Amino acid sequence: MFLKNSSQLLQDIKPENALYLRKVALKTLELALEAIKPLNLIHEAVSFEKSKLRVLGQEFPLNKEGFIYIIGGGKAAAEMALAIEELLGKNAWDRYEGIINIPEGLELGSIRSKSKIKMNRASHPIPNENGVRGVKEMMNLIEKSRQDDIIICLITGGGSALLPLPREGVSLNDLQEVNAQLLACGASIQEINTIRKHLSAFKGGNLAKKIHDVSGATLITLIISDVIGDPLDVIASGPTVPDRSSFKDALEILKKYNILDDIPLSARQLIEDGVKGKREETPKESDACFRNVHNFLIGSVKVAINKILPYLEQEGFQAEYFSDKISGEAREFGKYLFDKLKAEYHVFDEKQIVLQKKQALIGSGELTVTIKGTGIGGRNQEMLLSFIKEAIPHAMSRDFLILSVNLDGIEGNSNAMGAIVDNLILEQTKQLRLNPELYLENNDSNSFFKKVHSELISGPTGCNVNDLLICLII
Repeated sequence: MFLKNSSQLLQDIKPENALYLRKVALKTLELALEAIKPLNLIHEAVSFEKSKLRVLGQEFPLNKEGFIYIIGGGKAAAEMALAIEELLGKNAWDRYEGIINIPEGLELGSIRSKSKIKMNRASHPIPNENGVRGVKEMMNLIEKSRQDDIIICLITGGGSALLPLPREGVSLNDLQEVNAQLLACGASIQEINTIRKHLSAFKGGNLAKKIHDVSGATLITLIISDVIGDPLDVIASGPTVPDRSSFKDALEILKKYNILDDIPLSARQLIEDGVKGKREETPKESDACFRNVHNFLIGSVKVAINKILPYLEQEGFQAEYFSDKISGEAREFGKYLFDKLKAEYHVFDEKQIVLQKKQALIGSGELTVTIKGTGIGGRNQEMLLSFIKEAIPHAMSRDFLILSVNLDGIEGNSNAMGAIVDNLILEQTKQLRLNPELYLENNDSNSFFKKVHSELISGPTGCNVNDLLICLII
C-alpha cells in the first residue's frame, strides 16, 4: 500500500456510511497510484529485442557497436530508469550508462545497488548545486556520444527544478531567487516554465540542440505528464521539445505579476536582452535539431482515471469524470466545489430529498496558491480548507467525502499528499471550534488537517501526474 496512515483514517469511524465512504475513497486512491507506477508505464510502452528498441509501436534499430545513454530526471524518473535497466538486462545489452536527477528524500529500496545508472539527488521545488552538478554530468555523457548511439531521456514532473543549468551570466543563486518568487506569486505552471526555459541552457529544447550539435545521436524521450492537457513543451520545461514561448512572453509574465523589478538583475537583463535579439532564442519547431528527436508521452493522470472509474461503477456509483482541467486559485476552487455539491447534488441545506443514486465525481488538474502567510500546507489542502469554510454554516443532508491529493506524495511545504473532508470532519471542526479562515490566512492548511486527523500521508510515491480529486456522495 502507498498510504501509510490508512488504519488511522479508518479506526473507530462511525456511522457505517462514513466508514464505507472512507474505505472506497482509500481503495480508489491506491488503484490510481498503482496504475501510474512508472515501472508499469515503462513496461506497457517499451520493449527491447536483439536488434531493436520499440516504443509505442515505433521501432529503432540497435547498432551492435552503438551505446545507449540514459539521462533526464523528475519525481518519477528513478523507477523509470530501473524499468529501462531491467529491460536492457533481459536483452543482455550491457553497452549503456547514465545519470538521472531525482528528488532528495526519495526512497530507493527497489533500485539495484549495482545499477549502471547513477541516481543523483537534487532539490525540489527550488534547484540546488547538486542538480546543476548532475546536469553537467549528463552533458559530459552527451559529449561522448556518436551518431549511431541512442540517448534515452526520461522526463517527468519536477524536472524543471531538478534539472537546472543556468544560461551564461545567471548564477544558481539568482536562479533560486527567481524560482522562489515565481512559486510565491500565484503564476501558473505554464507561466513559471516559460521563465525557466529562457533562463536555462538545458530546457526549452536546448538539450535536443546540444545533442544535435555534438553527435546527432537518436534522441528518444519518454515522458510522464503532470501538466493539464499534457503539453510536451511545458512538462519539465520541455528540454527535448520545440519551445512555443519567447523571451517576450517571459517578460510579459514578469510584468503581469509585478516581479520584474524584484528578480535578480542578471535574470532580468538576460530576458530583456533576449527581447532585443541580443541573446539566442530557444529552438523552435523548424529547427534542424529536432529531426532525429522522438518524444513519447507514456503516462498521465488519464491512465489512473481509466483504472478507477470501473471500480467506482462496480461499487454502484454513478461515476463522472467532470473535469480534466482543474486550475486556478485553490481557495476559489474550494468555493466552486461547495457550490457544485450544494446546488447540483443537494449535499447541503435540503431537509427532504428524494433518495438518489450513489454518485462519484472525479477531477484532475493542478491548482495554485498565492502565498501570503508562513504556515504549512499545499494546494489540495488549501482547497479543501476553503471548502470547509464555505460548508461550516450549512446543514448536511447527504453523506459525502472529498479526497484531493498530489499523487507524487508530497505537496507544498507539508509532509502530506493531501487530505479528506467528510461529514465527520465538518462536525469535528465545529466541536473543536476551529476557525478555517485563520488557517487560510496563514496558508496553514496542514496544521488544520493534523488537528482533525484527516491528512493523507504516503511519503514520495515515485509517481508524478496531475492532482486527483474524488468526490463520493450517497
